Amino acid sequence: MTYARRDLLKLGLGALPLGHLLARPGSLLAAAAGSTFGGVEIGIIAPYAFRGTARTAEEILEGVVELGIGGVEMQSPPAEVFAGAPPAPPRRRQGPPPGAGPAAAATGGNAAPQRRRRELTPEQQAARKARAEEMRKWRLSAPMDKFAELRKMYNDAGVRIYGFKLALTEAMPDEEYDYCFEAAKALGASHVTMELSDNTERIGKFASKHEVYVGYHNHTQVDAHSWDAALAQSPYNGINLDAGHFTAAISASPIPFIKKHHARITSMHCKDRKYGDDRTNNMPWGQGQTPLREILQLMKREQYEFPATIELEYPVPESSTVMAELKKCVAYCKEALA
Repeated sequence: MTYARRDLLKLGLGALPLGHLLARPGSLLAAAAGSTFGGVEIGIIAPYAFRGTARTAEEILEGVVELGIGGVEMQSPPAEVFAGAPPAPPRRRQGPPPGAGPAAAATGGNAAPQRRRRELTPEQQAARKARAEEMRKWRLSAPMDKFAELRKMYNDAGVRIYGFKLALTEAMPDEEYDYCFEAAKALGASHVTMELSDNTERIGKFASKHEVYVGYHNHTQVDAHSWDAALAQSPYNGINLDAGHFTAAISASPIPFIKKHHARITSMHCKDRKYGDDRTNNMPWGQGQTPLREILQLMKREQYEFPATIELEYPVPESSTVMAELKKCVAYCKEALA
């Protein structure tokens, strides 16, 4: 039986702290998050998809449970902070993108996230370098038991961390690469995700060493052959396919690509985009040109095992909230897979 937050409230459990519920063996919360719909695992990338409404590992778990899903692609900051990493310096708050409206301003920017790269000042470059060195020192002595503790907290709530997102750069030493894969294993993740780069041969060697897959993520810089080199370099190199970005990049359906490469797809990001590389082309699900319904039904029919990951990128209407829109995405998946 699945319990939503309203069910927990009816049972008198909604006011209890999450940690109290998780500490109880056989907790009702352990049944709160389902894992699959129609045989297809639906998850979420976090904290990104929560748009600033859930930042910590504990807040993310509460949100996932409320959504009624059972899988997470965990980005590194909340996991590492939980494990004791030095917190990042506060970022200068920027206003919402032009045209985002008053609701976006009130929530810190609910409009579609902007990926435009801005040139860093010398001071910003120095701060970034110092932060990288600070994290490197911590990572090389980080306790894996804290990542295992985070995994248990999620598993006890019926949620699994199937992916761990952490960028591996050419400047990082081998020991930091080892850390990334060891942390992923401690979290229970089957794969690490990161952006597609020119560093896939070295990364693939470490993936093989640790027997943890890597899914390389795409934006709209790709075509159907962008992963060819990486896939040939290591059997542990794979594809973290962003179906929406891919649709926008090639102005066509990604289904032929998925059929051809399904065995190498570690997980897939779900969003609805129109054709063309226009950042305003992120649409509410079902209103763009990404065949999300057909992709999900293909996954169900062919019994593909990789998770479908919700990534909320379209502008949140002023009359709505992030959680309300995420629930619409979950409902879309359920209906498509019924």
